[in-house]
Amino acid sequence: MKSCGYFVVAAFASFVFSVTLWFLGDGDVNRDQAIFVGLWVPSILSLGNLVK
Repeated sequence: MKSCGYFVVAAFASFVFSVTLWFLGDGDVNRDQAIFVGLWVPSILSLGNLVK
């Protein structure tokens, strides 16, 4: 697996974690955390593009 693949896996894991927080959370705090974690996805992919 290339190093770029690790960033894709990390971005997907961040997306899954964000969706999990959104739907399994029990309040506004968890929804805010889900949005925060969801914002990591483009940052991780951008970092992977920079490294590539």
